[in-house]
Amino acid sequence: MDKIIAVIVSYNRKKLLKEALEHLLHQQNVKFDILIIDNASTDGTKEYIVDYLQKDNILYHNTGANLGGAGGFSLGVKMGVEKGYDYVWIMDDDTMVTENALDELLKAKEILKGNFGFLCSDVRWIDGSACAMNVPNIDENWIQDSAYLENGIVKVKQCSFVSCFLPSRVVKKVGLPIKEFFIWGDDAEYTKRISLQYPCYFVARSKVIHKMLSNTPTDIVAESSDRLFRYNYAYRNMYYVKKLEGGKLNMLLFYYRTFLEIVRILKSKGKGKGKKIRILCKSMHQRKKFHPEIEYIE
Repeated sequence: MDKIIAVIVSYNRKKLLKEALEHLLHQQNVKFDILIIDNASTDGTKEYIVDYLQKDNILYHNTGANLGGAGGFSLGVKMGVEKGYDYVWIMDDDTMVTENALDELLKAKEILKGNFGFLCSDVRWIDGSACAMNVPNIDENWIQDSAYLENGIVKVKQCSFVSCFLPSRVVKKVGLPIKEFFIWGDDAEYTKRISLQYPCYFVARSKVIHKMLSNTPTDIVAESSDRLFRYNYAYRNMYYVKKLEGGKLNMLLFYYRTFLEIVRILKSKGKGKGKKIRILCKSMHQRKKFHPEIEYIE
């Protein structure tokens, strides 16, 4: 029997984490362990979930410092593989898995005969609509694997880390998520890296709820001042991903879209226009010095 571990990364969201754990513990027809990566939360997370930590199938690791989502996922995947698990199932602490989410991923694994780089779930918002931030990118050559459509399985090339199922053998081959991303874009880079070497699939029958406050894509123009710092990472990481994809047209489009962002900021009615533009310019400057190395598991 395959050994599976669910890795859930959390930072200062103890109530959501507890709810996410409850959903994981109510999975049907499957046995697996759970690894909580606590990014040095300061809200009493460990004490709040202490009863769960008494369970034999729940492991807890405090990072000692906030590594960001990227650092947390990189560490969690590494620990899962090094502990001898065959598959690592990763998610955020606001991911509420339905009771057969993992069972459906495993059914897809059998249908595909294990030939995949990653599997991802159908991510929905709390009202049942598609979660805007977690829609996977369909592979242009999906028609070649159209035989799987009757099973709700579609070939994709990128997905988010909100319910992403990874074989350990693939992790050993392609390396770990880039921890230096800190937040945003690490999932896009990593799943794209995998899909360049392996066929990857969206599993429509595996459903999870992403319990975000709102179902809207990130937007620096509308963003509140306390979250603006995140865009330093967002644009720097986005540039890195686009550069890896290659192509002059691709890069020109990136610069053009960045220019349009500045125009949108200038035309907006909100406060902090100067700060937002400085963040954009700073992140574009940082990209020149951003050359992270991929870490591999020995």
